[in-house]
Amino acid sequence: MMKIYDWHIAPNPRRLHIYLAEKELKIPLEEVGGEDLKLKPEFIAKYPHAMVPMLELDDGTCIGEAMAICRYLEGFHSDPPLFGVDAKDRAVVDMWEKRANEEGMLSASELFRNSSPEFADRGLPGSAEPIPQLSVLIDRAKARLTRFCHKFDEQLATNAFVAGRRYSVADITALCAVDFGKWCDFEIPEQCTNMHRWYEEVSSRPSAQA
Repeated sequence: MMKIYDWHIAPNPRRLHIYLAEKELKIPLEEVGGEDLKLKPEFIAKYPHAMVPMLELDDGTCIGEAMAICRYLEGFHSDPPLFGVDAKDRAVVDMWEKRANEEGMLSASELFRNSSPEFADRGLPGSAEPIPQLSVLIDRAKARLTRFCHKFDEQLATNAFVAGRRYSVADITALCAVDFGKWCDFEIPEQCTNMHRWYEEVSSRPSAQA
């Protein structure tokens, strides 16, 4: 039976949890985050990439990265369609999901990993060697998140959701990026009224509480 290796407090597994909740899918979970805020050694031994979530298939294949797992599952559970409904729609969803990840999630990660005391010497995910925090990256991360919010606010001025009129994985990643930023006291700028409207709507969906 396939199962998901999970760390329930981490932002990237949350992207998968929201996807599963939208699909009403139940897949067994194994918690691999330790009380010391580190991945358990036995998980790293099994999966040296040392990042979560990871989906293990019946044949032993290990699929990492939240969106790769979601895309795999989409092939078997296409309703509701969260990656788009046709070639054009799928391309637009992919484009905005990638932007949400690279401009939102990665910026929030940069802020968190360089400002959180618990992550001293853990400046990069998946690295066994010490990576020191760099305080100069904190302001850059905040500036990156601000640009992310303004770009998405402009997109949401004429769209109900990030990639258009339908809720998609682009909304899932963008929501997780915003909430990840909140861990470090970063808030959507007040003037980004379209993004505030969107955030209130998507964060009130039952799946957001998954």
